[in-house]
Amino acid sequence: MTKTSSNVKQKKKLNIEFRGLKFNTPLVLLSGCVGFGEEYTRINGFSNTDVGAICLKGTTLEPRLGNSPHRISETYLGMLNAIGLQNPGSKVVVDEYLPNLDFEETRFIANLSGSTIEEYEEITRIFDDSPIDAMEINISCPNVKKGGLEFGNDPLMSAKVVEACRRATKKPLITKLSPNQTDIAENARCCIESGTDGFAVINTITGMAIDIEKRKPIINNNQGGLSGPAIKPIALLKVHQVYQVAKQHNIPIIGQGGIRTLEDAIEFIIAGSTAIGIGTALFYEPLVCTKLNQGIIKYLDANDLDSISDLVGTLDLNS
Repeated sequence: MTKTSSNVKQKKKLNIEFRGLKFNTPLVLLSGCVGFGEEYTRINGFSNTDVGAICLKGTTLEPRLGNSPHRISETYLGMLNAIGLQNPGSKVVVDEYLPNLDFEETRFIANLSGSTIEEYEEITRIFDDSPIDAMEINISCPNVKKGGLEFGNDPLMSAKVVEACRRATKKPLITKLSPNQTDIAENARCCIESGTDGFAVINTITGMAIDIEKRKPIINNNQGGLSGPAIKPIALLKVHQVYQVAKQHNIPIIGQGGIRTLEDAIEFIIAGSTAIGIGTALFYEPLVCTKLNQGIIKYLDANDLDSISDLVGTLDLNS
């Protein structure tokens, strides 16, 4: 066997299927971290073939300017952000951004955000009439008709959003679950019944940072979403909890939350993640995906595993 054919065989160990979509690797670049898919093409050494999918920046029906600064604050082992869904609107993304993406290299997933159920459904219809491979439903948005309560914190409201999006498309729907709720497994069950094809677990955790000299919040929005290594143990548990429900229906999970090392990635896969979301780590190590892919292959070889799929959900809970 030549060196080239050997490398191809090794890389095939990273191939996964995510609800009918073929991913080159289990790595997924998370929404909000790579713009609309074009930012990382400018980084020397980065290749879209190193990742299974790229989640585009959160998109709303109409253009949004987002929150006023400060919108980002670095924390110990993490980052707070309150960007406020700044984006040019769904029609601009479909008409001007998607045509510039190479759908032969990797999969692209739209991230949908809305203020009403009707808005979610309309955005879904717009992306349904596009080459996008799948859609991620961000249900961690305030429902303006319910006084600002987040859709994702109420299983019934979450289910209604998924149901509306399901009516508007046959493309794969991935529901991004919030950790800021009482029972994430119950929410997952309701979303499955409403037609979701997959889950992204978890979204950021609400947090705050304070300027002790000014005695004011550093984030102008007062609070923001905490990401990075600080939330990894919480995310890992939530993936495990959702997997207990999802595995009964063969629903795959993109596990995410503070993943930056090989050990982090393997933990999430063992807990039940079919794919691995990479976000905050990209800001300080842009080529982390190459390192993770190489490490995963070595781990599979060392444990006599033929595929990354053989490792999913293998957590041993017996004492």
